Amino acid sequence: MTPSRSRGVGSGVFEIALRYEGDAYRTVVAVQPGERIYVLHAFQKKSKRGIATPKPDVDLIKQRYKEARELAEHE
Repeated sequence: MTPSRSRGVGSGVFEIALRYEGDAYRTVVAVQPGERIYVLHAFQKKSKRGIATPKPDVDLIKQRYKEARELAEHE
C-alpha cells in the first residue's frame, strides 16, 4: 500500500488504494490544511473500466477538500 497524489484535487491530497478479496477500495485524505488530517472520502471502487475515479466521487472529494480548507482556516 503506497499513497499516491490524487490528481486534480489539490496539493496535499493523497489517495490510498487497497485490494481485498478481488475488490478495490480507495481512501482519499488531505494532509496539508491546518494541523489535522481530513478523511475526504472512502469508497469501494466498482468500475471495471480503468483505474480512474468516477466523476461523482471526484466532485464529492473536491467539495469536501474545500470544506476542510475552510475549517483549517478557523483552527
